[in-house]
Amino acid sequence: MRPRPPVKGRGVFSGTGIIVSALAATLVALLFPLWSYAHRPAAASADVLSAGTVATPYGPLSAVDRDFVTKVRLAGLWELPAGRQAQQKGTTRAVRTAGRHLVAGHVFLDGRVRDVAARLGLGLPNEPTAQQKQWLATLSAARGGEFDRRFANIARLAHGRVFSLVAQVRASTQNTLVRALADDANTTVLDHIRVLEATGLVDFAALAGDLAASAGPSAHSSSGTPVPTVGAGEVVPLTPPASPAYSLPPAASSPPPRTP
Repeated sequence: MRPRPPVKGRGVFSGTGIIVSALAATLVALLFPLWSYAHRPAAASADVLSAGTVATPYGPLSAVDRDFVTKVRLAGLWELPAGRQAQQKGTTRAVRTAGRHLVAGHVFLDGRVRDVAARLGLGLPNEPTAQQKQWLATLSAARGGEFDRRFANIARLAHGRVFSLVAQVRASTQNTLVRALADDANTTVLDHIRVLEATGLVDFAALAGDLAASAGPSAHSSSGTPVPTVGAGEVVPLTPPASPAYSLPPAASSPPPRTP
């Protein structure tokens, strides 16, 4: 019996079948990433990210934004009197200069934060936190060189805690008022950090330990005051206000040597 010749053009292994199979595989490869991305948990977390955010005429206002506004106010409530004490009780020019910077910076920031809060319809605290009151009591009881050291280290610790929050808010906020306030806070806090370090009295080893251990609420923690919801509207661009000019004391370039 003569062998049957192979049947051409039939089955998936024919020329047409191979082309159809390749096209189908390509279509699946294109559609699968889109399907898998739509079903990822991250895509479903948009509602979680927007939780606590309300619309304002200046852009969305998040819970972090509101907490930041409160903390700027709290910072001024204790650092203003602390700066005045440093001006009066500081035994070195660098400490008195640092006190002057704290006063000037927070007079400016307090006016800014009250204006921002009024535009956004937010309530603000009127007294420092318990931790901040304790710091002020410690400074009030200190004299001479002990006051200088306590002032420099307590104030430097507080500014280090809030510095990272300012950066977080500046990087993430969608609200033009809060963004401009974060710009001013960043300039002021960095200036205060530098003049406090210029006293030559900051214990950086102890500071690093305190910052690492402070896993709880920061020194500028919120007072828990309920925040009202404000009305919605279109985003309004904001012209940044002029920030005060700061000059470092002479000790900034050559801090005094520390005595053993």
